[in-house]
Amino acid sequence: MALTLYGISNCDTVKKARRWLDGAGISYRFHDFRKDGLEPARLQQWIDAVGWERLLNKSGTTFRKLPDADKAGLDPAKAKVLMLDQPAMIRRPVVEADDGISVGFSESDWRVRFAA
Repeated sequence: MALTLYGISNCDTVKKARRWLDGAGISYRFHDFRKDGLEPARLQQWIDAVGWERLLNKSGTTFRKLPDADKAGLDPAKAKVLMLDQPAMIRRPVVEADDGISVGFSESDWRVRFAA
């Protein structure tokens, strides 16, 4: 299974996810979208697959610090611009695998998803 884990290297949830994958012996490629960037087309694929509401982390510090005007009237286009401008607003990790795209880390879900 080809697996790419997208996130930010210093994110605690990404660290947990990477430790879990390493412990399970699952090979993956890590892409730090803060350092390595994020292509608009890839973000659009994620939005199409899971929805912008699932991707945009409204409870995170980066989003909460936005001016109210930037938070008002969110729609898919505005959310995409915000996430491209500040990738830390993307809920992490985003995982692309042969079986699709997922957002977030749940050990129990991953145990089922990545069972050999």
